Amino acid sequence: MPAAFIIRPARPDHPQVVAMLSALDAYLATLYEPEANHIMSVQELLDPAVRFLAAWEGDSVVGCGALRFMSGEPEAGGLRYAEIKRMYVSPAHRGRGIAAALLRQLEAAAAADGVTLALLETGEAQTEAVRLYERCGYRRRDAFGGYPDNGLSLFYGKALP
Repeated sequence: MPAAFIIRPARPDHPQVVAMLSALDAYLATLYEPEANHIMSVQELLDPAVRFLAAWEGDSVVGCGALRFMSGEPEAGGLRYAEIKRMYVSPAHRGRGIAAALLRQLEAAAAADGVTLALLETGEAQTEAVRLYERCGYRRRDAFGGYPDNGLSLFYGKALP
């Protein structure tokens, strides 16, 4: 039986997190041209408007996700929202509910901050991510946040309690 995982806040510049983000970037580079990747850098993830979580199994980071708080804009109905970013679970640890648990904790952090809307952008080639988001209650929507509607991106939203 696999070891249990825990999710807790982490610094995006922690060496294991940097390695996880590098693995995510390498994966995305196999799917899309560079201009189609909307990647937040480690430096951007250190912004105070970002919450970053990591899933740990013992002393090892096995997954991560971030939440960027955004002010209202017309495409979001003028509502302040939380954008889900940098979701990734290492391939060896998938299928154990880690991504869904990360997503739930990110949503809880947004709701605790008074945010009632979570939005995200993902790519159509990321079929596992699309299934996760839809299974967790996210629904397709129009582009937001200045993302181009390039035919590769899919946009999702979810009302938070």
